[in-house]
Amino acid sequence: MSKRPPRRLRPDEEALWQRVAETATPLHRTTLPKPTDIERPKRTPKTPVVEPVSPFSIGEKAQTRMTHDIAPSMADQIRAAPVAMDRKAFGRLKRGKLSPEGRLDLHGMTLAQAHPALNRFILGAHAQGKRLVLVITGKGKDRDAGGPIPERLGVLRHQVPHWLQIPPLNAVVLQVSQAHIRHGGGGAYYVYLRRSR
Repeated sequence: MSKRPPRRLRPDEEALWQRVAETATPLHRTTLPKPTDIERPKRTPKTPVVEPVSPFSIGEKAQTRMTHDIAPSMADQIRAAPVAMDRKAFGRLKRGKLSPEGRLDLHGMTLAQAHPALNRFILGAHAQGKRLVLVITGKGKDRDAGGPIPERLGVLRHQVPHWLQIPPLNAVVLQVSQAHIRHGGGGAYYVYLRRSR
């Protein structure tokens, strides 16, 4: 579509415009500033913040190691979970006063081996009427090479609570808690099962 040129004002429209223009009071400036007249603030180049680095010799180990893990630890996530079981029994469980009726040791297993073993063990314990079992994952080895993709410390330790919260195990699991130091501490979990019906 082509644009039409603006139409000219008729004489009566032009006279009306002149009368309106005579009654208008001008603004403080009679002309608008040109874009070149406006002063722009000068940019100052940003200087990078350089943190002081301690002296380092060849062959020396680094003092600190950066971690990429910004997610809360599994212990913090489990601690923040609401208590679904009896509070008095939960307190005794946390103090290590309750004895597990069964235990599963997942040390040395891969994820592909550990998942079916955990399913078999938990479902079997529930079928036998057990209420408290211990799942030992170990604390895991530090395998993070400091690359761009972070690797978690203790893959099984982080994966087992997730498996306990999804089907088919979530139907029989009532509470998951980190074990007391007597039963393995940070490398083991108490799994409190629902009553079998």
